[in-house]
Amino acid sequence: MNDYLKWHQPTVLRSWRERLHGHRAVVLWFTGLPSSGKSTVAHALEERLHELKCNTFVFDGDNVRHGLCGDLGFSREDRTENLRRVGEMLKLFIEAGVISLAAFVSPFTEDRKRVKDLFSEHDFIEVYCECPIDVCAERDPKGHYQLAKDGVIKDFTGVSAPYEEPEAPNVRLTTATMSVYECVEAVVDYLVECKVLKLDDNADIQSAVAQT
Repeated sequence: MNDYLKWHQPTVLRSWRERLHGHRAVVLWFTGLPSSGKSTVAHALEERLHELKCNTFVFDGDNVRHGLCGDLGFSREDRTENLRRVGEMLKLFIEAGVISLAAFVSPFTEDRKRVKDLFSEHDFIEVYCECPIDVCAERDPKGHYQLAKDGVIKDFTGVSAPYEEPEAPNVRLTTATMSVYECVEAVVDYLVECKVLKLDDNADIQSAVAQT
């Protein structure tokens, strides 16, 4: 069937959208144990970027499973398919000129690499929310860690399923000791450093996109 499909070339280019938005489009991929702070930091960062007039969207792991991936469970195969779908969706948002903030446990190195390989080197930023498992369990607002320990939830990352830590994330946030504000500013600093954003002295965004 795919033999009959052809890619339709757009007439409005990604670079035009980036120029309109005043910043480059990137994927910020937040990974870490459940309750390590991924979603909290991602949403706080989106608020900060919104104040700076950036075009953003947060893709939260739980929210995606209510719709796009609502038919998937948490087996190894389903986790892989979940991230495959998310990765393909994020490719579209890159073309739309959006800064995408994706908060997914994404426990396996192979799966994260597969998503990363969908993008150019400068379009994908891995943010590791590093947090000891005992702190995650203590913070857990949903009680999932206890349910997993009691055997009620199967294949729960950190308890009955493994988490493979990133070896060289672009940004490492030690969320057990850093405040949400410190985490947000650390990511913003990285975005400025790699020229996704350009801030003037008043913290207003200036265009970081080449006028081409």
